[in-house]
Amino acid sequence: MAVITSNGKRPQHCLTVNHNYPSKRPRLSRMTHNHTESTSMVSRISRYPEAKQPFNREIHAPFRPRKFDFSTSSSFKPSGGYGYSNNENVRNDIGGCVLFKNHPRDSHKDAVSQDSGVEEVHFIEEHGRELRSVAEGHHLDAKVINGGLQQQSTSSVVSELSNSNLNVVSAAKVFDTLSLSPEYDLSSVHAYRKLLETVVKRTDKINRLSLEIQLTEKLKSTFNLLLPKKELIEEVPSVPFVPLTKEEEDEVACAFSANRKKVLVTHEKSNIEISGENFQCLRPHAWLNNEVINLYLELLKERERREPHKFLNCHFFNTFFYIKLINGKNGYDFNSVRRWTSKKKLGYGLHECDKIFVPIHKEIHWCLAVINTKDKKFQYLDSLKGMDTQVLKVLARYFVDEVKDKTGKDIDVSSWEKEFVEDLPEQENGYDCGVFMIKYTDFYSRNLGLCFNQEHMPYFRRKTAKEILRLKAD
Repeated sequence: MAVITSNGKRPQHCLTVNHNYPSKRPRLSRMTHNHTESTSMVSRISRYPEAKQPFNREIHAPFRPRKFDFSTSSSFKPSGGYGYSNNENVRNDIGGCVLFKNHPRDSHKDAVSQDSGVEEVHFIEEHGRELRSVAEGHHLDAKVINGGLQQQSTSSVVSELSNSNLNVVSAAKVFDTLSLSPEYDLSSVHAYRKLLETVVKRTDKINRLSLEIQLTEKLKSTFNLLLPKKELIEEVPSVPFVPLTKEEEDEVACAFSANRKKVLVTHEKSNIEISGENFQCLRPHAWLNNEVINLYLELLKERERREPHKFLNCHFFNTFFYIKLINGKNGYDFNSVRRWTSKKKLGYGLHECDKIFVPIHKEIHWCLAVINTKDKKFQYLDSLKGMDTQVLKVLARYFVDEVKDKTGKDIDVSSWEKEFVEDLPEQENGYDCGVFMIKYTDFYSRNLGLCFNQEHMPYFRRKTAKEILRLKAD
């Protein structure tokens, strides 16, 4: 519809904004135009109604991300991703959550924030769901967008989060949505979270390993109970290696310098005398003689009787036994040594002993043979790693005859092992074989391993000299 005038122009009252039209539709009539009114542009614009400000709208638009973070100033600018062009509502993203301050629709709450120091903070996810929380005593001028947290000071945000000064409802849900991207200044939060996750994973693994260790220990203790008990053998005992005191060293040195014809000591039970000349064999680089070896073996037997709980039940033949046994008219001669082991003379039978030691002399070399009734073995020990099967055969025959003669029983030793001991200290010169032999006997009678070597020989010579002078084996 249009208003037709005489000159083809609209009437002036149609240009006014607040024109009140009549309730009824006006009739078409001829109107006159007021030629006195100014037709300028300014007068025309003034006739239009005053323009009203449009509602504030949040404009989403992409913008170029900045390479470096903004400085700690009071005004905020977006650092990357998408943001609001509105200066009041600068926003940043943390995992799709948006933090608003002074939301337009909640502007009526500003008075509460200013009066009580309590500011309402809204967490809005990308899908439109809103999480609302209250931060007491803190005014956060920050928004969260696209994986980064920015406010006046990024480090202050980290410190506030780490010091638990920000009490946020459903904080766990919000924190789970954080995108810890290294592009933003959240290295501390990123590190702490990764560390926490690692610790939690390792805690489970440590607990599992702890249970496995406990189970293994229980199984080990159970198996130990099922294993047969073995006699304890010291690997590195201290008693055989007790050093001599200054007084004992002086006593031995004085005996070495004594008159060779002087009798230094006499053992009444065995009627063995040790003169100064015989005693010289204990000096370095000398061969041991029969008197010193036989007296020392007698002292070992007395030591056992003196302290039976510390030593095995043993018998020690002297250096003449094996020679007497094999040098009969027909070679082997049991009757020549039959009375050597009567129970009246010894007070015990050989079959009752754990080990029987037999010194073997081979012209210029000393060895040791052992009838080991405890382990059912015939053993041969040579410091030069020699072997003599004839010695073990003779001793096996002798032991059968001895048991038959003393008990009337026939025993079978064919199943007993004949062992040439290889794991033993070796002699590294041509004169210490006798010392090796008596120390084999000493350690075996203690039920100890042969834990000595060539370097101990000078010490063993002085110690044996001291024991002979005092007629007491240690």
